[in-house]
Amino acid sequence: MRVVLPPWRGLGAAALRVLAVWAVSTVTMLILAGGLPDFRIQQPGGDSATRTAVTAALGAGVFGLLSALVWPLLVRALLLVPALVLGILVFFLNGSLLWLALVLIPERGDADPETAVVVAAAMSAASSATSGFLAVRDDGAYRRRLARLADRRRRRAGARPPGTPGIVFVQLDGLGHDVLREALSGPEPVMPTIAAMARTTHRLTPWQTDWSSQTGASQLGILHGSNDDVPAFRWYEKETGEVMVTNRPTGAAELQRRAVERTGDHGLLASDGASRGNLFSGGARQLALVLSVAARRGRDTRSRAGYFAYFSDPANATRTAVSFFAELFREVGQSVRARMRGDRPRVGRGGLYPFIRAFATVVERDVVVAAVIGDVLNGRAAVYADLVGYDEVAHHSGPRGGDTRQVLRALDRAIALMAKAADHAPRPYRLVLLSDHGQSGGEPFRSAYGLTLEDLVRAGCGVPVSRSARATHSGAEARAAARAALHRPEDGHTPGGGELPRKSAEPVVLASGNLGLVSFPDVPGRMSREAIEARHPALLRALADHPGIGFLLVHSEEHGPVVIGPGACEHRLDKGEVVGERDPLAPFGPYAADVVLRSSRFPHTADIMVNSCVAPDTGHVHAFEEQIGSHGGLGGEQSRAFLLSPLALTAPVTSDEDELVGAEQVHLVLRRWLRETRTLGERWSTVPAGTGATAVRAAGDAAADGDGRRVRGAGGPGRSRPGRPDREPCPDPAREAGAGEPVGDTTS
Repeated sequence: MRVVLPPWRGLGAAALRVLAVWAVSTVTMLILAGGLPDFRIQQPGGDSATRTAVTAALGAGVFGLLSALVWPLLVRALLLVPALVLGILVFFLNGSLLWLALVLIPERGDADPETAVVVAAAMSAASSATSGFLAVRDDGAYRRRLARLADRRRRRAGARPPGTPGIVFVQLDGLGHDVLREALSGPEPVMPTIAAMARTTHRLTPWQTDWSSQTGASQLGILHGSNDDVPAFRWYEKETGEVMVTNRPTGAAELQRRAVERTGDHGLLASDGASRGNLFSGGARQLALVLSVAARRGRDTRSRAGYFAYFSDPANATRTAVSFFAELFREVGQSVRARMRGDRPRVGRGGLYPFIRAFATVVERDVVVAAVIGDVLNGRAAVYADLVGYDEVAHHSGPRGGDTRQVLRALDRAIALMAKAADHAPRPYRLVLLSDHGQSGGEPFRSAYGLTLEDLVRAGCGVPVSRSARATHSGAEARAAARAALHRPEDGHTPGGGELPRKSAEPVVLASGNLGLVSFPDVPGRMSREAIEARHPALLRALADHPGIGFLLVHSEEHGPVVIGPGACEHRLDKGEVVGERDPLAPFGPYAADVVLRSSRFPHTADIMVNSCVAPDTGHVHAFEEQIGSHGGLGGEQSRAFLLSPLALTAPVTSDEDELVGAEQVHLVLRRWLRETRTLGERWSTVPAGTGATAVRAAGDAAADGDGRRVRGAGGPGRSRPGRPDREPCPDPAREAGAGEPVGDTTS
């Protein structure tokens, strides 16, 4: 039951907070005026201490008033400016407002442009810190403020509070199951909020990704129910001659269009949903930082519109800008320390990377979290948000270590903030955490062997490679094997002095973590194993026998999809036959054959799919990109993601022996939970917990409906998938809501 306080109590507390922030800003201005030679708040002849203090108070007040009135208009005008540029412009815009405030103080205020930027940043940071301190110290005031905001939103909409729970899905991008368990363990866990949830109100469930263990494939399957024909992060499409890349706006939009066309369904979030920070929309109309609609223009679909709600508050803008540069300098410092310690493996972290990291770990996180809080206070039925900071840092710093622990702590605080906001929502909420894949550590392929995958392929094809690649043992061996197979002498002439055969089109070699793709663009359709061996007799063996390669996938005219490993070992997937001393897929887990077979049937699977080796003791792999934490193929922890779901929802799987395999199966589980909120919501009860109130369903309310049974891949003998009847439209809880107040206070 919500306690209604007298209006004067709330107004009095708000007035005290405003006065406190004003006082801190005034003191900050006085300190800066005394320490900066180019900043003046006195007449040239000097003023008394009292007059100077009054001038500082007046300047701080005018600056705060201008920020409140003018800043939202500036941000709206700059919606089309890239977020990274907008974050930097914050300082200069604030400096302009301060300069204007000083102009309004006759004959006393003066500052050059550079100093105005510094003073404005310092004052905004001080006021933001004071506001945050007061909100943390006065938890009751913080709760009442959120409650009033939620009530105003609900009254403005003219709608009754929904009677059924909503669900917030938060994707912690790239956070593997095992790394999460480590972060939740011990007397002082790295992620205390999530640790409390896992101990009391939630269950932790692992799930296995598809072969393409990367966000494009996983999130498309989770949000749209189909990730067919997504063989990697990037791949070559022969019919168009273009490379499809999942994290480009045009690529994401096309993949979403294809998925909707295959399923006939708009997605998980089609009914009163919101998509925040994702590659794909999931069918939601409420969007912020969604890549597949980034190129659209319109009030309802413009992805950057989510920036306005956040950056229209100058305190938010300054706090995020200050945090952005703090993170930038933190990355530079961590990179220098890693180099001085001689850490191995290590990759370059210069150039634009510090800015990219700061954007992912600060700007995008802050905007997405603010958008989710807005969705919760507006009572949206379903929200799916992606927080990408850990994944970005782990690529360059490794899945474990001090760098990533700092990011995990920040993500935990973000989860706590969202749970706190849910306490004041117009409906109860279930909070589901999940990841799209994990990360596998290891030294990059080029660092370990002195050449890239493209160098190795070109050497095996007998085409020119770089001088550094020719000097390596692997490159020399591959070129020698190619010459021997083609009966070519060293000087490039035939024994009879005739002309060499005309060169074929050079191969297209792409990388997706530790998964490589080799395509021959002049051959329409998928090139068979027999055709590859006829054209490049040494290529497949040069690749399969390389110590950094685990296995290849090719298509045989005789045997269908075949996995080739070192030492002439093969796994013929259609029949499950292993030829040779050992199964080349054995080191990659029990589901490797199923997920590789599924990918082999995609229309755009490359002529040769190359997966790096995996170290059996550490799970390390060799990325074909410059990454020491990678994902995209098989091997190690990259294929083991997680679901952390409330006990109030049915279990993702029906028994401890079952396991979810593939993102499409996760989609079915999430869709089932959305149905449960409609059909069982009014029978659920809520109880308070330590991290916001948490929903607990009465025992035995519902049994699992079978969506969570184990499924190993797609198709093939002995394999099954749930049929299309499970793909009913997502529920619209707003139409199902009954009269009266929400059940309980809030839920997680």
